[in-house]
Amino acid sequence: MKSTSALLLLALLVSGCTGAQSILNAEGHAAIELKELILWIICVCAVVWLLVMIALVSALVRQRDPDGGAISERKAAVAISGAVGATVLVITGLTITSFYTTRALSEASPAELTIDVTAQQWWWQFTYVDANPTRAFVTANELHIPVGKVARLRLKSSDVIHSFWVPSLAGKRDLIAGRENMLTLRAERPGIYRGQCAEFCGLQHSHMALFVIAEAQADYERWAERQRGVGAEPTEAEAVAGKAVFMAKQCAACHTIRGTKASGTTGPDLTHVGSRRTIAAGLLEITRGSLAAWIADPQTLKPGNNMPLVPLTGDELRQLAAYMESLR
Repeated sequence: MKSTSALLLLALLVSGCTGAQSILNAEGHAAIELKELILWIICVCAVVWLLVMIALVSALVRQRDPDGGAISERKAAVAISGAVGATVLVITGLTITSFYTTRALSEASPAELTIDVTAQQWWWQFTYVDANPTRAFVTANELHIPVGKVARLRLKSSDVIHSFWVPSLAGKRDLIAGRENMLTLRAERPGIYRGQCAEFCGLQHSHMALFVIAEAQADYERWAERQRGVGAEPTEAEAVAGKAVFMAKQCAACHTIRGTKASGTTGPDLTHVGSRRTIAAGLLEITRGSLAAWIADPQTLKPGNNMPLVPLTGDELRQLAAYMESLR
């Protein structure tokens, strides 16, 4: 029974360290350094535990020598002194290793890309900074970076404390209102890396995910150039009607679609929302049906979020979803 429980516990631990959001699936410079530190500490602690168990078993099975009391005391004194010395060496070694890992993290290459990250209840806003203000652009919940390049994230919050965490790429860093924190990302391999707010920030904390898409430099440049453009003009009749609905309703007061009169800043920038993988910070995959469901009743899907219920007819809802899907 005990062996079965131990195997079950081991299986749970292993399963918790795999998947789309795992510290052991390290693909970024900082995450690799942290993973190596964690594995080193685990190995050292395992050796220490094994030696302690060997000493314990040896003490339990050893027969007492009735004539060797003084010798046993001397042996005990030597053993205790050795154990104290080994403890000092182990702690010193782990401290030095941690120090050099921390220094390696702080000695990352100069940033080649700067992104302002603003955490809100409960979604992420990413502003890609450029020396030429006309080339800056804003996205939401989906962060693109070129592989092998250092991206500097300037982190801030517009409300409560949040925490930016993409375990496959870097450690956690808090976002605090009125204060700017810094974090650097450098992905070593292309891929899609899931992140999450790691600080309890309210009712929908668990539904505040993000995705970091690391891609080749050429692919990143093509994506960024598309993002700098204005929203696509709809061609499908239903989407054309949906644009008119968007402008006539409260939507345009809360959201921005560049190239139109919509310039609201309360909600996410929707200029290219149709090209994203998810909506509502990872809650739903982008499809026309999921867009319609979100627009129709956001409070049922994500209670407490700041998007109001906008009265729409069935036709208006279908048209608006078609327009959102066309914004690529």
